[in-house]
Amino acid sequence: MAINTVGGAAAYAEAARRRLDIGGDDATATIKGGGPSFAAMVKDMVDQTVQSGTKAEHASVAALSGKADVTDVVTAVSNAEMSLQTVVAIRDKMIQAYDDIMKMPI
Repeated sequence: MAINTVGGAAAYAEAARRRLDIGGDDATATIKGGGPSFAAMVKDMVDQTVQSGTKAEHASVAALSGKADVTDVVTAVSNAEMSLQTVVAIRDKMIQAYDDIMKMPI
């Protein structure tokens, strides 16, 4: 009795497609019954990091013109620095995971 591997693979793909409701290649895809996809999460994190950097820049400019308190500037810059460090750490872990996968024997 021969095993139909093509049909089995197609059945597995269909089951996975039914379980995951992924709306395409875009970063706004969500997992059915849950939260956002990993790509959407990373995109949101990068957007938040850019926003915190922009807030830090605006706070610095406001402090230079005498319109902001120094503690506000320090807080904004610290938040931007922590956000950037988080994104860099996640990037490093993703690269390390990719390298580990590429080193696996087939």
